[in-house]
Amino acid sequence: MINFLEKRSNLLNWIALIGMIVLMGMIFIYAPTERTMGYVQRIFYFHVGTAWVASITFLVSLICGALYLWKRNPNLDTISAASVEIGVAFVTMTIVSGAIWGKPAWNTYWIWSPRLTSITIMWLVYIAYFILRSVIYDEEQKRRFSAVYVIAGFITVIITYGSIRILRDIHPVMFGGALESAAGLEQGLQEFSGIDSLRMVVTLNTAIVSFTLLYIAWVANRLKMSRMQERINRVRSYILAQD
Repeated sequence: MINFLEKRSNLLNWIALIGMIVLMGMIFIYAPTERTMGYVQRIFYFHVGTAWVASITFLVSLICGALYLWKRNPNLDTISAASVEIGVAFVTMTIVSGAIWGKPAWNTYWIWSPRLTSITIMWLVYIAYFILRSVIYDEEQKRRFSAVYVIAGFITVIITYGSIRILRDIHPVMFGGALESAAGLEQGLQEFSGIDSLRMVVTLNTAIVSFTLLYIAWVANRLKMSRMQERINRVRSYILAQD
């Protein structure tokens, strides 16, 4: 699987690019314009798409971290670290897009509500992951500690996504039963019905698929770069040994 991603990185880049182009067309042309918020609502597809993929990246890092502790395969650590890097980028996009959407919806970019606070804590926890890796110089120890960290850190993902379903504050509930949907409308959630609702669902699913493809291509490139760095290090060691 790892070798496949490396060898097909260029193909995956093109697939991800095509996916993003299709997504842009669907967001700005195909998707309906929400009656209350207008064009501002379209950022919803970026917000949900990046948030969903961020959770996938952290889940992948958790799985690879656990597998590394079992098999001690350095490639698993590479995928785990790459997933955290990409996940932090997606969480950043989620926070920024949410703030942009929040200004016209709630007349404020940010409020320290339980849901927004929990995603900030999650973001900081995974940023601290890179600090951990930067202060440990022994490679095996770095991989082992990193694996334990991503396993423990995943609890912040559970808390963040659990708070969206359980806690009631300024952030709307986007999917749920009748009561949750009514609460969402009160908090500025978009209104759709009939064919417009179907077009919204199709666009939202396209956003999730497109951002997932972007994540896969990103990981493939990260693995390729890691392999190139390993070769550079071997050449450097060989040259230094000749001096």
